[in-house]
Amino acid sequence: MPKIKVDKEKCIGCQLCTSICPKTFEMKDDKAAAKKAAIDKLTCEREAADSCPTEAISLS
Repeated sequence: MPKIKVDKEKCIGCQLCTSICPKTFEMKDDKAAAKKAAIDKLTCEREAADSCPTEAISLS
């Protein structure tokens, strides 16, 4: 099961991931956060990670 992690130090709060994949990402205290630590199947999460300007999202 793929795991999603957002590095709070790298995140600049641009909300790109939340606009690409709102079912998985949300904003908390002006930073992105994953709603779940792991999901069954990656869909829009990879696009969100690839689009992040600071590479704050990791999928493993």
